[in-house]
Amino acid sequence: MTVLPAVLDQHLSQLLGGGWRTDEAALQAHAQDNSWRHALPQAVAMPAERSQVQALVRACREHGVPLVARGTGTGTTGAAVPSAGGIVLSFARMNRILALRPQDRCAVVEPGVLNGDLQHALSPHGLFWPPDPSSAEICSIGGNLATNAGGPRAVKYGTSRDNVLGLVAVTGTGELIECGGPWTKDATGYDLTHLLVGSEGTLALIVEATLKLAPRPRAQAGLRVLYRDADCAAAAVSRVMAQPVTPAMLEFMDARSLELLRLNGAQVPQAGAMLLVEADGDDDTLPYALNALASAAEGEGLLELDVATDGSARDRLWAARRALSPALRSIAPGKINEDVVVPVSRIPELVAGVQTLSAEFTLPIVTFGHAGNGNLHVNILYHPEDPDENARAHAALPRVFELTLGLGGTLSGEHGIGLSKRDFMDRAFNPATLATMRAIKAALDPDGILNPGKVLPPG
Repeated sequence: MTVLPAVLDQHLSQLLGGGWRTDEAALQAHAQDNSWRHALPQAVAMPAERSQVQALVRACREHGVPLVARGTGTGTTGAAVPSAGGIVLSFARMNRILALRPQDRCAVVEPGVLNGDLQHALSPHGLFWPPDPSSAEICSIGGNLATNAGGPRAVKYGTSRDNVLGLVAVTGTGELIECGGPWTKDATGYDLTHLLVGSEGTLALIVEATLKLAPRPRAQAGLRVLYRDADCAAAAVSRVMAQPVTPAMLEFMDARSLELLRLNGAQVPQAGAMLLVEADGDDDTLPYALNALASAAEGEGLLELDVATDGSARDRLWAARRALSPALRSIAPGKINEDVVVPVSRIPELVAGVQTLSAEFTLPIVTFGHAGNGNLHVNILYHPEDPDENARAHAALPRVFELTLGLGGTLSGEHGIGLSKRDFMDRAFNPATLATMRAIKAALDPDGILNPGKVLPPG
């Protein structure tokens, strides 16, 4: 492994004190994310304030050393893996909630604040920040913004990009830029805020975020709806999304998902597909909303519709969805989980196409996810220690992306691109579009030190 220049090592040690780590334990702890890709950095930097981030970026630029920003490492695409070596910048010490402004429905936070900690701090004010990825309790706000994280609530409340008002960030030259602020209307200049969200630390490093908050709903209720097949379920999704009441959550599970749940002891009836629908509101509006969603869910192929209004009933209703990801490990220890997106009307073709691939590659593939956004998680299951299965699983992956793009979809809804989808970007965008993205990268990070090799394909 390349050794850092001694002068850089000494400078950053003086700058960061105990926030500068080069010991083996620290390097190993920051060598991978939840993609299980692994690459050792040369050092780990843990700044405590934005001026240290600026100084760190300038020093890395001077010496041509890559700098990879990191939250808590829950990402699944390898975006936080230091594949080019260099320094991992951990925001673990920049974890302060700088301001809660209920009167403006916003919060100002540093990137290392955990999503779960922010939600607990907002609860007494009757507010919440909508993005709710599966790792919400332990993932960081900076990581959520870097990948434009979403979750089940995105169908009504939007993704991270829809729930950020302003950012302060450090570019690849060490300059501090400020964009947006504590307001919800802004027609002033270019929208840099939403450009940086989802850029996975390749354009600038977010050091402060002003987040848009929503009132916590007073009441919730849920529906469990079983259908004959995926076509009928997808048609119901289209009906649900076409009527005026927007569900708070709308989740889809294919027949393989339901079969897996039954094998693992869940009380799920036989069906070709299932929708879980949730409504929220207050005591006066919730019954109307629930009735509207139930009416839209009814139609051809409906087998069963159950309503859950109290908390324990809703918990039982959603228990199957929460149990699904862990249950996948009972089939095989290896899992390639891709979060593709297609138009809602094309969900049946995606599910059918995935099952064709499952038969072709003789591997179980389970499909479920956020149907209201057309964002489904395609899980290719295999045994990594079996060379043949391993090869088939990774050969199936490009076909999943080809299927998705052929249906007018896109590569990622909430996980991002990182390394795992980088080499498919030239299939998703034409050369002129990619050239524009590269020009933006060059403008903000002219020496290419910020998370090199991620998002944009080589060339």
